[in-house]
Amino acid sequence: MTTFLVPDMSCGHCKAAITEALEGLGSVHLSFDMEAREVQVQGLAPAKVIATLEDIGFPSTKK
Repeated sequence: MTTFLVPDMSCGHCKAAITEALEGLGSVHLSFDMEAREVQVQGLAPAKVIATLEDIGFPSTKK
């Protein structure tokens, strides 16, 4: 799994939007740490995750 810092992720709506966007790319496994504002992603290339999150308004960085 790769961990991404998503500073603007703050609520359940954010989590739902991120889940929908990333699951739409294929078979992935996601794990969220809302307090730390982190998403762990398995099954997608890091560059694809960053680009997808950017497209939906959640700039992120690989941790």
